[in-house]
Amino acid sequence: MATIYEVAKLAGVSPATVSRVFNGTKVSEDRERAVRKAAKSLQYTPNRTARSLRRQHSEVIALIIPDIENPYFTQMARGVEDVAQKAGYSVVLCNSDSSQEKEARYLDIAMSENMAGVIVAPATDKIDLSPLLNRNMHVVAVDRSTLSDIDCVMMANRHAGRAATQALLDAGYQRVACITGPASIETASERAEGWKDVLGADSAQVRDGHLIYSSYRVVGGREAMQQLLALDPAPDAVVAGNNLLGVGAIQVLTERGLTPPAFGVAVVGSLPFTTLTPAAVTVVRLPAGHMGTTAAQMLLERLRGDSQPARTVVLRNELVLADAAAVD
Repeated sequence: MATIYEVAKLAGVSPATVSRVFNGTKVSEDRERAVRKAAKSLQYTPNRTARSLRRQHSEVIALIIPDIENPYFTQMARGVEDVAQKAGYSVVLCNSDSSQEKEARYLDIAMSENMAGVIVAPATDKIDLSPLLNRNMHVVAVDRSTLSDIDCVMMANRHAGRAATQALLDAGYQRVACITGPASIETASERAEGWKDVLGADSAQVRDGHLIYSSYRVVGGREAMQQLLALDPAPDAVVAGNNLLGVGAIQVLTERGLTPPAFGVAVVGSLPFTTLTPAAVTVVRLPAGHMGTTAAQMLLERLRGDSQPARTVVLRNELVLADAAAVD
């Protein structure tokens, strides 16, 4: 089996440089390329067990997300994995199913397995990270904040709700409803607040039950859309608080012969699957992959000794308007 010294000799660098490359420490691109090429040629594999003992933690990062079936979170996971793998870390993907119990179990596993760190999209705002933080484990929150003083990467959720609502009003719709996730989830409540910002907290839509908190699932979008269409007067447009809610709402509208633009739809998050051309629906794009890469980079900085105060990064979104002419 090749040694670190043989890799260094073939790459034309010092053994310390080889070590830096496989420890995820930044070196020049030319040197990293030479080291990885030499390692591949010699079939060199770092002794991860020994490295874990020296570091007092494994080279594994836990990524805990609430819904593995939602493409938004799988895009986020891809971003995390891309950055972690390049730095020599593996990622274990954990699906909490928005369950506090499952989430707590995964956090316990992360501690018991002495993982390097955790990136978590909290199932609720009641997540307890104190056991990990008391053991000096590094944790980064994504998509949703926590009560703990840790790094966090967020979307501009209230802005997304405002942008989606205003786009429908600008398109000529008059009774714009809103379907969002559980009120206990920060992203859901903030997107609803953005809707209220545009319409007014005491608007007729708010009074008439045009705001529905549901589950962040396709079935939640279906059930909420059916409730909205049963109202008198019914809305003529809807803001869907996430991509899966948008899919469910569009399914019901299509079944009722109200395919957009006959009924206005704006979705926060890119639609993962739909029978409609994307041009029929206004979309507020959320950079899920960028959120994952940002969170992973922040975690790696902590693992390398960064001790600055906790940071919160808020990512921008992009409004893509429906093109009515494209679906006529």
